[in-house]
Amino acid sequence: MRRTRRRGQAPGDRPERAPRQLLLVTFVSTLDRFAMAPMLVAMARDLGTPLSAMVHAASAYFLAYGLTQPLWGMIADRFGLVRTMRTALVLAATATAVAATLGSAPGLAIARGLAGACFSAAIPACLVYVGDTVPAPRRQPQITNLMTGAALGTALASAGAGALAQYTSWRLVFAITGAAALLLAASLGRVPEPPLLRANASVLAPVAAVARSRPTLMVLGLAFVEGMVVLGALTLLPAAVEATGASGSVAGAVTAAYGIAVLGGARLAGKAAQRVHTSRLIAFGAVSATAACALTALSRAPELALPAAALLGLAWVSMHSSLQTWATEVLPCARATVIAGFAMALFLGSALAAVLAGGYAEAGRYAEIFAMAAALAVPLGLAATVGRTRWTRPEGEHGR
Repeated sequence: MRRTRRRGQAPGDRPERAPRQLLLVTFVSTLDRFAMAPMLVAMARDLGTPLSAMVHAASAYFLAYGLTQPLWGMIADRFGLVRTMRTALVLAATATAVAATLGSAPGLAIARGLAGACFSAAIPACLVYVGDTVPAPRRQPQITNLMTGAALGTALASAGAGALAQYTSWRLVFAITGAAALLLAASLGRVPEPPLLRANASVLAPVAAVARSRPTLMVLGLAFVEGMVVLGALTLLPAAVEATGASGSVAGAVTAAYGIAVLGGARLAGKAAQRVHTSRLIAFGAVSATAACALTALSRAPELALPAAALLGLAWVSMHSSLQTWATEVLPCARATVIAGFAMALFLGSALAAVLAGGYAEAGRYAEIFAMAAALAVPLGLAATVGRTRWTRPEGEHGR
C-alpha cells in the first residue's frame, strides 16, 4: 500500500534529528568513492596501463554516479527511501567485489562504473530523508552532521587506501568497501521508513516543475561547476603529490587533511548556519576553494598540498553543505527530483573534469590543471553568493 503524509501533520510533529544510521550511509559511500584517487598511480603500475586510463576509470565511476540519480529518485519515490538504499548497497557491494578481481583497465572501468551507479542512491536518499522528516530551521545542521560521516570516509579512504595499495594491494581496499556496504545494508533494517510523500505523483510532473524553475536550474548549474572544481581537484590531488616523488602513503596522508578539515568544520558550519546568512558560508567556501587550487598550482609538494587539501575540506563543508541545503528548499514540491538532479550535476561535473584533465595528468601538467580550477572557482563563488542572497524562500519553508 502506498502511503501519503497524514493529514494534520504539522512541521512541529517532525523529529529534530535524522537517524544516526544515516551517518554510516554517508561514511561507506564516501569511503568507496574516495578510495580510488590515492591508488591511481599504484593501480596503473600494477595493471601496466597509462595513468590516464586509470583517471578515466575513476571518471566512469563519477559519470555513472551522476547519470543514475534520477532513476534512484523515481525508485525511492515508489518503494521508499530506506528500501531503495538497502537494495542499492547490496548491488554496490557486488560490483565492488568484482572490481577487486579484475586485471584490465576496461574491465575495471566497467565494474567501478556499476559500483558508482549503485552507490549513487546512498547520500541523495539521506538528503531527501532529512528534507522529508526534519523541519527547515533544523535542516542545514542535520545535513552538515551527515557530512561528518562523509568526512570520516574521506579521511580513512585518503590515508588508508594509499597505504594499503603501497604495502599490500589495491584489491584489498575494494574488498573492504564491498564488505562494508553489505553490512550497512543489513543495519539499515532498523531505520524507520518515512511516508511515501510522492508515491502518487507522475514521473514527468516534478521534472517539468524543475525545468520551469529558474532558481532550481541555477542551483543545478552551480552544483555542476562545483563538481568540476572541488571534486575534480580532490580526485587528482594524490596523483599530483606523487608526481613530486612522494610515496602513495604520503600522498594519501596529505589528502586525508581534506577529511579532517571537513570533520572539524562540520559542527562549526552547522552552528554558523544558525547565526549568519547562508550566502556568507558560500562565499567563505568559494574563497577557500580558490585558495586551495591556486596554492596547488604553485606547488604540489606535500608541505603545501597539505594546507591545500584542508582548504578544499573547508570549501566542501561551507559551500557544498549550503548548496545542498538550498537544493532541499528551492522547490519543495519536487524535492526528490531536485536532490537527484543536484547529485547528478555534481558528479557529471566531476567526471567531465577528470576526462578533460586526464591528458594533462599523464603529461605531469598539474600546475595548469589546478590553475584552471582556481580560475573557475571565482565565477562559481560570485554566482552562488549573489544568487543565494537574492533568492526568496518558498512559502511554507522557514529558515535563513
